Amino acid sequence: MKGGKKLLPASQAATLLSILKARFEKNKGRHKGLEWAAVQAKLEAHPEKLWSLEEMERTGGEPDVTGYDKKAGAYLFVDCAAESPKGRRSLCFDGDALASRKEHKPADSAVEMAKAMGIELLTEAQYRALQELGAFDLKTSSWVQTPAAIRKLGGALFCDRRYDHVFTYHNGAESYYAARGFRGLLMV
Repeated sequence: MKGGKKLLPASQAATLLSILKARFEKNKGRHKGLEWAAVQAKLEAHPEKLWSLEEMERTGGEPDVTGYDKKAGAYLFVDCAAESPKGRRSLCFDGDALASRKEHKPADSAVEMAKAMGIELLTEAQYRALQELGAFDLKTSSWVQTPAAIRKLGGALFCDRRYDHVFTYHNGAESYYAARGFRGLLMV
């Protein structure tokens, strides 16, 4: 940690950049018109973001660039693993849901884990945009950001892809399943 920011050691940062570059080059269809050199320069200017990307990678997310937000001036890194990341499954939705469970509590919640990783859960729109780049969550599902009105009533939203269609569902926020995790977004 440097100045309150979590930073990777130089050798670990170099290894991660190598992995991200190889994934970027292998999956050009996810980021048409974008060049790795510009992405790498942005990452090197914001080394604290590498820590979050390492967390995404460590938990099985396979983060990759899926676009560029002109308004924010940031590249969008999203978990592009075929299925919901293995290291982020069996989680209830948020901290309130976790606290409400009296027994058989999961290890963590999606919202709290994402916050600790320095990333955000995808919105439903971002999840649908990801599905335009490939077929994801054919066997698993992923929690997504949930409108406050739904969450206030005890619910939470999740999405998956079945029958070549993207579906959005609801469940009690305190529920958790071995095949449900979450996908994250990091803006760099």
